[in-house]
Amino acid sequence: MDMEKGQKSSILLIYTGGTIGMKQDASDLTLKPFDFSQILDEVPELKKFALKVDSYTFDPLIDSSDVEPVFWQRLAELISGKYDDYDGFIVLHGTDTMAYSASALSFMLDGLTKPVIFTGSQLPIGVPRTDGKENIISAVEIASAKDADGHAMVPEVCIFFNSYLIRGNRAVKVSSEDFRAFRSPNLPALAEAGISIRYNTDLIRHPLDWYQSLGVNTKLDTRVSILKIHPGITPQVVRDILLGAETRAVIIETYGSGNAPSRQWFLDAVGEACRQGKVLVNVTQCLSGKVNMGIYANGKALQDAGVVCGYDSTTEAALGKLFYLLGKSSDNEWVKAMMTKNLKGEISK
Repeated sequence: MDMEKGQKSSILLIYTGGTIGMKQDASDLTLKPFDFSQILDEVPELKKFALKVDSYTFDPLIDSSDVEPVFWQRLAELISGKYDDYDGFIVLHGTDTMAYSASALSFMLDGLTKPVIFTGSQLPIGVPRTDGKENIISAVEIASAKDADGHAMVPEVCIFFNSYLIRGNRAVKVSSEDFRAFRSPNLPALAEAGISIRYNTDLIRHPLDWYQSLGVNTKLDTRVSILKIHPGITPQVVRDILLGAETRAVIIETYGSGNAPSRQWFLDAVGEACRQGKVLVNVTQCLSGKVNMGIYANGKALQDAGVVCGYDSTTEAALGKLFYLLGKSSDNEWVKAMMTKNLKGEISK
């Protein structure tokens, strides 16, 4: 749907599901998905931009709690198929798994030269106090913004929520009730929307070649489990997760800077998994900070056994990165080496 003739940029709004797309039905007063082809009626402020805004709605819509890797594959292929037709993409997505989806897409899309911005809302767009309108408006403005050379200001996979644009693979959901539902604990925001939009240009990643073609990696290997260390964890649980026959990799959520129990049964299970060639990645349970297994003896024991350091990666980013790397190679040693590299801005070293 054209907003006005002679538009400077074109944006595709992709509605996948979630709270933001709900509107109260006039007859029974229940919340139901509305037709996103009528987005200008719901957010008339978009008409003030000199843009072309089109919409695409997933059918069927997906509750974000039901998101699976096949959804990411479909989304990546959709963006790839529409890539030459638009200057930026807005993905409207439920908040529950938005950080997982943004992390996964950051690895699945190679050579990105255009913004892919995830957003949503805590309140439906059809209720008076919705945060959805502001999130959409600012996301569209950022997705269409260009620098002095005509290049995208933020050619990354990001999340925009409650005035902050954060790198997708650095995001975590921190609240089910506050409007500021997401944080980027280990990296400042890439942009902040106030009276004007202020860009943190030194942090934004730019392609080496602005004219390269988009590459899409849809081959994912999802044989990954997550083991959260906790007091009282039993040997059977640890062994079931670390030594599962169908598991190639395990993300171990450890204490503090990467510490885990020093009990011999635990170290034996970790050592056996490493000897089997499994990829074990250490990430911290803490909201901020990073893993450094060389500080304490308990962490050093994991390092000596062959556990890979996840640095300051979020669990969401580690999961998407493993799916992506495992899908690219059957060589687990290569995967281990690549997990320590900063591929898409997901870790600081």
